[in-house]
Amino acid sequence: MFEPIQIPFGCVMLFNVVDLKPGVKMEDVELVLGEMCNVVKNTYGDDKGGFIGGQVFKYSGFVSKEGSVGAAPDDEDKSMKQGDLVIVTYWKSFDQHEKSHADKVFKEKFSELAAFCDDTYEVGYEMLWQGVPE
Repeated sequence: MFEPIQIPFGCVMLFNVVDLKPGVKMEDVELVLGEMCNVVKNTYGDDKGGFIGGQVFKYSGFVSKEGSVGAAPDDEDKSMKQGDLVIVTYWKSFDQHEKSHADKVFKEKFSELAAFCDDTYEVGYEMLWQGVPE
């Protein structure tokens, strides 16, 4: 569950921003989120399903002024929509991702998480480069 993941070159990455409703805390969604991630891992994690691996991050409030171009928002600036959580998943193809997320099993678990949310959106990226220190 907490093992490192290896991401093969040529995969796609989906970045799902999750904005929780006011008053909802991480503790409120931990079980639902864990169950949803487990369904993805165990149901779609093969060559046919295309799931490679994933990660969940919570927003911690820090903003990199060194990694920003132009006017970097400060920690108090709420005009930048960052979400409370992000779910990052890696797939062999975008089509496999879409097929899994259209599946009844996934939709049931995702709808449980969505009940705690004001908004979620998911954007996809194709890998262009990866590397490790030599």
